[in-house]
Amino acid sequence: MTDTPRETQVLDAVVTLVDSVLVDFDVMDLLTELTERCAHLLDVAAAGFLLADPFDRLHLLAATTKQARDLELFQLQADEGPCVECYASGHLVSVADLTAEAQRWPRFVPAALDAGFTSVHAVPMRAAGLVLGALGLFGTAPGELNDADVLVAQTLAHIACVAILQGQAPTPSTVLPQLRSALASRVVVEQAKGYLREVLDISVEEAFTVLRAYSRARGEHLTEVARRLITDRHSRPVLIASITEFVSSTTR
Repeated sequence: MTDTPRETQVLDAVVTLVDSVLVDFDVMDLLTELTERCAHLLDVAAAGFLLADPFDRLHLLAATTKQARDLELFQLQADEGPCVECYASGHLVSVADLTAEAQRWPRFVPAALDAGFTSVHAVPMRAAGLVLGALGLFGTAPGELNDADVLVAQTLAHIACVAILQGQAPTPSTVLPQLRSALASRVVVEQAKGYLREVLDISVEEAFTVLRAYSRARGEHLTEVARRLITDRHSRPVLIASITEFVSSTTR
């Protein structure tokens, strides 16, 4: 954490993120920034967003670390954990010390402890009574969320909902297309990460960092760059060459 008062940091984050929502933005890039802001402002080790599809199945949209990403995916496979419970109930789930919850989540707790996390929290992403997903927060030391922490987490989760809905009133007829669009963006970005991993011989995490940095440097949407990389065979060689040159220029 910096010496700047947290209230100032929170206001700065909210203003920056809301400004992004008010202009042309990429939902995947914004959700990634949101997870980063969450981890920083709440002083937790990692954060991740899970979004539900129209069939009530949760999908990982963004995570700040590989450990958080793997644990979020494990939750979905095991069908247990704070985010799964948070989405099902629509309420905050906060566990200050995971070692006391082995009976509650017999598969999740050992996996979380093995990953180095000892406290977990999940905040529902809600819009007009609808639960769209959950924001997961993971700490490497036991600890509770105080009232101010919960308010910050709920505020950032609400901004995520606004970004996903993109200004439309949250009704079933408007929410479902936006959920599909956000999940489709995630799929395209995941495919592009895998492709870059093979081409550049780097990790998946590094591939995402490169893809995000490149799109921002060019003033393009992350999802659009990913889509061109996967679907446009004619321009792909030029795009790969441009990304490779970008990587070289940033590592000199």
